[in-house]
Amino acid sequence: MMFGNDDHELLVATVREAGSLAMQYFQTEMKVWEKDGGTPVSDADIAVNLLIQRRLGEARPDYGWLSEETADDPMRLVRRRVWVVDPIDGTRAFLQGLPEFCHSVALVEDGRPISAALYNPAVDEFYEATAGQGARLNGKPIRVSDRDEIAGCRMAAFAPLFRHPAWRDTWPGMIIIQQDSVAYRLALVAKGAADAALGLNAKYDWDLAAADLIVREAGGLVSSHTGQPFSYNGAELLHRSFLAAGPAMHAALHARIGSVKLPRSRDS
Repeated sequence: MMFGNDDHELLVATVREAGSLAMQYFQTEMKVWEKDGGTPVSDADIAVNLLIQRRLGEARPDYGWLSEETADDPMRLVRRRVWVVDPIDGTRAFLQGLPEFCHSVALVEDGRPISAALYNPAVDEFYEATAGQGARLNGKPIRVSDRDEIAGCRMAAFAPLFRHPAWRDTWPGMIIIQQDSVAYRLALVAKGAADAALGLNAKYDWDLAAADLIVREAGGLVSSHTGQPFSYNGAELLHRSFLAAGPAMHAALHARIGSVKLPRSRDS
């Protein structure tokens, strides 16, 4: 199984370099401030973003660019291929010195990811995928779990979600895996370390695009909680929920939550 195309090789090399740069900042003192909405950002986020933008932009000047840490450029909407980037997904964990973050970069073509890399340099886990060629972790093929029962499953999610009083039926016992990084939660599904990942709050393109392809190439499904697949690099960047799992678990969870009506909130 070969991942030999120039775009993917460029992506892999760039994301590995981003990891090396991030580790120069990890567990050190950094300048930190808040963006609009109260989310933290640091010198490391900006430095990694600039490195990725420089490497990819110089090599592919005709591709579009969409990043959490760059002002949106509407020209991306007329580009067939667009880099979708979260320089550090899980900034809060990164700032706390916890190895629960990753660099997440996808190449999106006509709204769908065709190449993806996701790297957690603190634990040296490098996930990658290209469309139709499977997914790998550190060079070895990975596969989602085949579990089909919710009770006792390993769920990558925010634990209080399942204790919310609005649920009509009590959730069965599950092993909850909490990670600050949404992309890394989905990566755990891709390698079978989690049986599912679920969120009922809005996430952006850069949170999901790379991990979406990696999960699907590992045999899983990624959608909204209502079962709709995602399209990226549109005018609207928010996705109001996400559900990632192997086919059997995805079906079981969709049967339970697919009819849930979410409030009209843009809170991510």
